Amino acid sequence: MEQEKLGWPLNRLESTKLHFSNDVNAPNPRTIDRQHSDMEQMKEKFAKLLLGEDMSGGGKGVSSALALSNAITNLAASAFGEQKKLEPMAPETKARWRKEIDWLLSVTDHIVEFVPSKQFSKDGIYMDIMVTRQRSDLHINIPGLRKLDAMLLECLENFKEQNEFYYTKSKDDDPRNDDKWWIPTPKVPPNGLSDATRKWLQKQKDSVNQVLKAAMAINAQVLSEMEIPESYIESLPKNGRASLGDSIYKSITDDYFDPDYFLSSVDLSSEHKILDLKNRIEASVVIWKRKMNAKDSKSSWSSGVSLEKREILEERAETILLLLKHRFPGLPQSSLDISKIQYNRVRNAYSNHKLSLLKHLLSFLLRFPCVPC
Repeated sequence: MEQEKLGWPLNRLESTKLHFSNDVNAPNPRTIDRQHSDMEQMKEKFAKLLLGEDMSGGGKGVSSALALSNAITNLAASAFGEQKKLEPMAPETKARWRKEIDWLLSVTDHIVEFVPSKQFSKDGIYMDIMVTRQRSDLHINIPGLRKLDAMLLECLENFKEQNEFYYTKSKDDDPRNDDKWWIPTPKVPPNGLSDATRKWLQKQKDSVNQVLKAAMAINAQVLSEMEIPESYIESLPKNGRASLGDSIYKSITDDYFDPDYFLSSVDLSSEHKILDLKNRIEASVVIWKRKMNAKDSKSSWSSGVSLEKREILEERAETILLLLKHRFPGLPQSSLDISKIQYNRVRNAYSNHKLSLLKHLLSFLLRFPCVPC
């Protein structure tokens, strides 16, 4: 009797499968399994966001803003990190990217602010009430970034029909002599690419450049609106000279200042040195701005430097930062940017890491060499 009871659920399952197999409108078992898998995966991702990436539950996780930012970064790296050729993205990868980015962006639908609204009650009384809507910066920027994403994927799709160049994985055939041996080397005919293809490639490059500029503009605007965390301010020295160092400070405060000459005179031989210069200059700008805003002359942020001179120094520093931004668009985030992202609310989690995705794709077109077969 017990054996019959234990076997009954299995027998019922088999009969159910048989019933569905004869029903043309029955759900596809593979579809059900895929939906179940997606649901479990989505639960895991949101659990990481809620716990701040600390799945142990020990309370040592990062802020929700940083967890969301990291999740988008990791997703972009896994999806676009596989894209090493100028060719359409694999359908499975594209589907995964779109599906999972939608999951993560659904969080932003619930980042809201109160706005005034007017409403009539059932008895005809007119009332002013407060309602919620998606925060204005997200409402404006996310649709724009989605459009830029679609443009990039479309750019990759444009390479579907090209047949003038191909790729080789042989390290011996790689003339670049760098350490990135895993990146396939593009090969072109002995006489090079045709004029039509060259013009077409240039058009694709210009298009991606425009997308990059638009994303960088969105990112810069969002970052500029974020407050500077107190933890960053507390880590700063008391004056701009200590931040810049004597050599850089002397160059910036010289009566004759040429930003192009200044950049040619400093060591920019590595990404680390460029980023270090940017960090120093950004810190000095923050220091000078705080000194100009200091009302109490006895404040620890006050100094004997005149207001006019400090404004000049800040303007020169801003010019250098702008030149660094244009000359090195692929530069990693500065200490100030990282601090803002880590200690502020979810403000640029999507735009900032979508920017790294754009840089990744742009690098394909910028490094494209003409290597004869």
